[in-house]
Amino acid sequence: MVPAERIARSIVVVRGRKVLLDAELATLYGVRTKALVQAVKRNSGRFPADFLFGLTPDEATRLRSQSVTSKSRGGRRYLPYAFTEQGVAMLSSVLRSPRAIAANIEIMRVFVKLREVTARSWKKRSMIPCHSSGSSCSASSIEPFTSAKRTVTC
Repeated sequence: MVPAERIARSIVVVRGRKVLLDAELATLYGVRTKALVQAVKRNSGRFPADFLFGLTPDEATRLRSQSVTSKSRGGRRYLPYAFTEQGVAMLSSVLRSPRAIAANIEIMRVFVKLREVTARSWKKRSMIPCHSSGSSCSASSIEPFTSAKRTVTC
């Protein structure tokens, strides 16, 4: 079983979306990154742009500088793919090994937990007084909370 803490540390925010990168998912599923990407390409109709997107060179460089590095000799030959929560869920219909299924269940639980933490944070923040008058802030005046450790904004 994959520890939830490891999965949570692997989630990054790219373009305002919480995602897992292809290499990290491949490690969690126990497959080579190349095999995962090939399976996705064979089933491309299952992965619309809001489920999966390729990183730009700038995004990949920013993530690499934040310690997300290639583990293979010679580095990557292509830019990483980012899977949203829905993309990870769709992977369960493509990768069907027992390890992939177990990893997918844990990943889905972590995404749910992150949503719960975010919702609680929003609720707490909506009760914080904005002004010395003691009036409360509206939720729209507060920036969203994210528990992901790394964020890439472009």
